[in-house]
Amino acid sequence: MNVIIATHKEHDIQNLYLLKQNFQNITFHLITQKSQLNIDFIEKINPKYIFFSHWSFFIPKNIYNNYECIVFHLGNLPFGRGGSPLQNLIIRGIYESKICALKVNEILDGGDIYLRYKVKFSKLKAQAIYEKISKIIYTKMIPIILTSNICPKKQKGKVVIFKRRTPQESDINTLKNIDITKIYDFIRMLDAKDYPKAFLQIQNIKIEFSNAKLKNNTIQAKVEIYEK
Repeated sequence: MNVIIATHKEHDIQNLYLLKQNFQNITFHLITQKSQLNIDFIEKINPKYIFFSHWSFFIPKNIYNNYECIVFHLGNLPFGRGGSPLQNLIIRGIYESKICALKVNEILDGGDIYLRYKVKFSKLKAQAIYEKISKIIYTKMIPIILTSNICPKKQKGKVVIFKRRTPQESDINTLKNIDITKIYDFIRMLDAKDYPKAFLQIQNIKIEFSNAKLKNNTIQAKVEIYEK
């Protein structure tokens, strides 16, 4: 059996090595670049599954119409379709949700669901949460799909769509009804590689916050200050 894994995250690639060790009868092919996701390349491999974990690029219709494409999304779908799911959940005070494995179709995050897996994220910073989610995907969810004949089921319930966050929304001053817990959550939810960190802007000076810890109603964090 041939299987394609599409991801551009280091922690996903590391977890793929563990997956390979447990499924030595399967040939896994790794795609890390948008340019690799084309029908000519896919046809040569002829995969049974194409798994997309933390993949932010467009998936061509001629691929998901001809191959079983499965994407992983944080959010108890149909609640939480769309961009920046982790940040949109935390900023709403939601610290527990589901990772959904769903079939790719023409509706963003609107495909049928193979399975859901519970995940909690009440204290960890974003990078650690992403790594936790990746471990669940590669050690729990993908193995279940590979060893079970799961029939995906249509999503039910009210559709709630999240808007992808912009770098300007990492400004702490965008918070409403501010308190210590909200500031702590705001800092940690943005604390990941290649993500715009929480900041304050004072004229031409930018102050960025990371590695936040909350104890006794006090936040301790790493602070970087520089001229913009």
